[in-house]
Amino acid sequence: MTEALAARALEEELVGLLLEKHLTISTAESCTGGMVASRLVNVPGVSECFREGFVTYSNKAKRKYLDVAKTTLKKFGAVSKETAKEMARGGMFAADSDICVAVTGIAGPDGGTDDKPVGLVFIGCSTADKVSTSRYLFAGDRFAVRAQAAEKALEMALEAARSLKAKKD
Repeated sequence: MTEALAARALEEELVGLLLEKHLTISTAESCTGGMVASRLVNVPGVSECFREGFVTYSNKAKRKYLDVAKTTLKKFGAVSKETAKEMARGGMFAADSDICVAVTGIAGPDGGTDDKPVGLVFIGCSTADKVSTSRYLFAGDRFAVRAQAAEKALEMALEAARSLKAKKD
């Protein structure tokens, strides 16, 4: 199976499971700039489960649309586990979805520091009962970092969907 087909299979599996369980999803993206949402909308029938996609590139947008606390951004920065967690939780509530996956990171080629290098990405995934976060350090150019982050975000969303019980019609 080619890499493109494997990637497509991931979003198809996720959307299929969401539809089967009558669950909904939303996305809150910074460095991926809508790439996760774009992958989801490649799947026919996704309109039945995809509520909303937020591209919140600026800190102001993260605060305005996702209710990320100003203190979180000041203390930990936009690229942090704490911000990813608040983005996921805020996106879930803003979109009234069962799952929200959020991505924040440094895609490069500039913007990295010793503490937060280019390729550093935090992904948060929220359900009603739990918010999980993961830290990644991806290699490659800007597109490669973004593509790898989108892939991992879809994997986290699939894991969350598997963990949830089906809703009634």
